[in-house]
Amino acid sequence: MGKFLKTNILDVPIDVVTREEALNKLLQYLKNDSKSNHLLITPNPEMVMRARKDAEFMEIIKKADLVVPDGIGVVMASKLNKEKIKERVAGCDLIFSLFESDKRDELTCYIVGGKPGVAEIAKKNIEARYTGVKVVGLHDGYFDDEKEKKILEEIKNLKPKLLLVGLGFPRQEKWIYKHKKNLPVCMSAGVGGSIDVMAGVVKRAPEIYRKLGLEWFYRLMCQPQRIFRMMILPVFVLHVLLYKLLRRGN
Repeated sequence: MGKFLKTNILDVPIDVVTREEALNKLLQYLKNDSKSNHLLITPNPEMVMRARKDAEFMEIIKKADLVVPDGIGVVMASKLNKEKIKERVAGCDLIFSLFESDKRDELTCYIVGGKPGVAEIAKKNIEARYTGVKVVGLHDGYFDDEKEKKILEEIKNLKPKLLLVGLGFPRQEKWIYKHKKNLPVCMSAGVGGSIDVMAGVVKRAPEIYRKLGLEWFYRLMCQPQRIFRMMILPVFVLHVLLYKLLRRGN
């Protein structure tokens, strides 16, 4: 399986990929014994807007091995381009699909992120639900330079196939990229709040909301304080429309 076509959303390149295609690509990465540490990034509209004003973050996205459309806004924005995204590929669902795959008995994982105690609960839930998956190490998302050295050393010693980092964007992507070449893992992914989901601290939206592309609305109902973050969505739409008017093309 080669590289995918890309579509441009406000200068951010997104792979035109379905969830099944993305999963097959990740399984391909995990079979790689060379530990080349492929980077998965899952942009939503907030991340796209952040990348526009954060050159370092934009460059990391452009250098990532796989960039999947985690956000219905990104999918809809692509409809204005020549290369259109067929479906949303939620990062959380993609990782769960990895855990459910018939290759899970070979999957070892290290988790970085979440509040103290959350990663431990996530480990128990993952290993209980997905027999064969081994969470070989973990650390919460609160660490200083000294603790960071210990985390990096532990990852080097354990050599997990999969590294999940939930520090919030763009910190998680920058952290992964900074240490990417020195970590002997097959694949790293910034997973945001997915560690909380794995631990059961945060509940996913019911399937009907996800199918309709309304997971963001469900989360807003559950957490009204997110309204300030959601204000970025109309701004994103406006920027996409203006971008197309000015560029008149993909």
